[in-house]
Amino acid sequence: MRFMSDHAEDLMLTSGIDHVGLTVRDLAATRDFFVECLGWRIVGERPDYPAVFVSDDKLMVTLWQVKDVASTIAFDRRKNIGLHHLALRVTDETALTTILERVSAWPGVSVEFAPEQLGAGPKRHMMIYEPGGIRIEFDFDPRL
Repeated sequence: MRFMSDHAEDLMLTSGIDHVGLTVRDLAATRDFFVECLGWRIVGERPDYPAVFVSDDKLMVTLWQVKDVASTIAFDRRKNIGLHHLALRVTDETALTTILERVSAWPGVSVEFAPEQLGAGPKRHMMIYEPGGIRIEFDFDPRL
């Protein structure tokens, strides 16, 4: 059943993202990437789970250690249902350049492509794989 309304706000039953949960190959490596490389902070942990909660003060990401690393199947964004990538907004072009410099030197990071114009622009973005295998996009839109 579809509800019809003349007002778009009447259809909004949610109000943004509370958090994103990611299962990773190496919890410590991914935690360190977010905290030490990107400057996020740890806002919680559950060692028995194991999980770490990290935040940039706008978004919280829950990182879970995969249960059996030996039997994992890498995600294929073209074949699997699920997370295609995590897109993080950056404040300006300088921040985008700084992120490229930091992640390029970070152990286990693979840069898929350096900052480039997205479509007709003016938005610019770059794409990487962090050490735990999650595909992350960083983007800057001067219109925002």
